[in-house]
Amino acid sequence: MLKNLKKTLSIGLIFFISTFLEIYWAVGEFSGRMSSGNPDASFFDDAYLMSLFTTIFLTILFLFLSLIKNIYFKVTIQFIFLIPVWFFWNYTVFVDRESSWSTYRFNEELHYILSVSILPVLVLSIPTIFGLNYILKSHEPK
Repeated sequence: MLKNLKKTLSIGLIFFISTFLEIYWAVGEFSGRMSSGNPDASFFDDAYLMSLFTTIFLTILFLFLSLIKNIYFKVTIQFIFLIPVWFFWNYTVFVDRESSWSTYRFNEELHYILSVSILPVLVLSIPTIFGLNYILKSHEPK
């Protein structure tokens, strides 16, 4: 029981830290801008809540995915879930803090988010996935 709790908390901590870092790295330039949805909310508050939601959702999902035995298939599925979630949060921040105050078209929003997110997402997703799989493997029953 304690081993499962430790595994779950370790996975959650990795997701929280990596998501928080990814948001700040990719769209941190908008941290000084006012939110159109909630003018009183700081960028830190938004990044914290996005990281928290991601942590809860992806921790549960990745615990279920840990039942897959084929490591290549499992890692591929993990990337397929992690990367769009991070792009979605970056898009949300961009729309909330920049695009809603201006006249961006949808394809311009997507192009901008892809251009600022590709490096942080790739750099952070690889160690995140491999770190999570290391934790999952080290807590398997022997």
